[in-house]
Amino acid sequence: MPPPRRQHRVNDDLPPPSAMPPELWKWPAAELARAIRGRHISPVEATTAILAHMAAQQPRLNCFITVCVDQALAQARAAEGALMRGDALGALHGVPFSVKDIVNTQGVATTFGAVPMRDNVPAEDAVSVARLRRAGAILIGKTTTPEFGSKGFTDAPLFGATPNAWSPRHTCGGSSGGAAVAVAAGMAPLAIATDGGGSTRIPAACNGVVGIKQTIGVVPHSQALDLFGNQTYVTPTARTVLDTALMLDAMAGPHPCDPWSQGRAAVDHVQAVRAARDLRGKRFRYNVAPHGRRVSAQVEQAFRQALLHIESLGGSVEPFEAQLDIEPLWRTVNHTVWRARFAPLVQQHGDALSATFRRQIESAQDYSALDYQNAMFARSRLFHTVQGWLDGADFLVMPTLTRTALPLGTDIFDRMEIDGAEMGDIRANWYPWTMPFNMTGHPAVSIPCGFDSERLPVGLQIVAPMFCDAQMLQAAACLETSFNLLQAWPDMP
Repeated sequence: MPPPRRQHRVNDDLPPPSAMPPELWKWPAAELARAIRGRHISPVEATTAILAHMAAQQPRLNCFITVCVDQALAQARAAEGALMRGDALGALHGVPFSVKDIVNTQGVATTFGAVPMRDNVPAEDAVSVARLRRAGAILIGKTTTPEFGSKGFTDAPLFGATPNAWSPRHTCGGSSGGAAVAVAAGMAPLAIATDGGGSTRIPAACNGVVGIKQTIGVVPHSQALDLFGNQTYVTPTARTVLDTALMLDAMAGPHPCDPWSQGRAAVDHVQAVRAARDLRGKRFRYNVAPHGRRVSAQVEQAFRQALLHIESLGGSVEPFEAQLDIEPLWRTVNHTVWRARFAPLVQQHGDALSATFRRQIESAQDYSALDYQNAMFARSRLFHTVQGWLDGADFLVMPTLTRTALPLGTDIFDRMEIDGAEMGDIRANWYPWTMPFNMTGHPAVSIPCGFDSERLPVGLQIVAPMFCDAQMLQAAACLETSFNLLQAWPDMP
């Protein structure tokens, strides 16, 4: 039997909500922050409303491992005191946020979704968490993740499975599935996620929210072990592009812990998004699927409609060809890192870890140092390839995923279907367009662009040149307005 989840009280002793605007949990972070600064609502009201909504939805969606009721309410009261005193306020003052449970939080358990780590309590915050707190945001809990963020689904022996926000029969994606579900269901306006091969963008596409993997170094990664070969990112997840920009502004900036962050000038992503008007003069190159890959008819239909939206906003579109099989390269690099990091843990605690996680670690045992270095050479060639695709273009666009969410219970080593045709490896066939940009460092964002016939969200991925994150978000904001999907919410009994 799975061990019980470590979880703080969710609904005991919550103060009753005062007379406040209805469905406060639906408010975007930008609106919450503005209303709090204007004293139209209080941080305690906002936090209480979201905690109450979380208590109602958590038994069904299971997207939190730890909920910090007492800590969150104490932070909210302190934020209210600062507001009443007239203290200087951060951009996210009083706005609740969640953190994926592989990102360190001081004094709050960080389990990595793994039974052997269930009692791990970090002594300090990750840089990204510390910066959101400094901006005034309030930590409300830790979201679900597969063990150590190791796959594109969100389930683990520690807590069970997290379903899709839109369908109990489908996966929420992963590995930041809990973060995406929490945001999609209004259980957290903002969520810190991570992305090592698509782990923010995959669940964002599955659950109809915004997931960005910023340019490498824009947000310092204080937990990366291989600083110079790093391919993993600490990332924002939100319902709107503006909220994403708010998070990115709070999290970004140089820090001594991360060499890729050094020398980065401050960029106002919020200003760029607020200035979004149209796409006149912007050149988009598109690819439906890399050569030899397949995309579902409904995803392609939604994608073709998105291209029409780009043109209606004044942008130009033209196709590009892609001979791309990134999965072997990604697996050689990533699984070698995992084996170096986790082989001792598997040896010591193998029975407490899932068979899938153990199999992934064991799969790298035959890679040699030569294999790894050749993969790094291939990574460099991939960077030049992407630079070539962007030469003469402002953005690349493609479907984030080749089909909508897979059935709940699918394993990373299973095979998958697209329109009834059996496909091979899930990484290579479901998200061939997410892993490349982890390897190259280019920024990429997934935004919702429609739904399939089962009312499962479809994601559109936009990719920009290095350090053009603000321009990318500006384009995403234009399309978000054109798609007119912000009023779409999953059913919440």
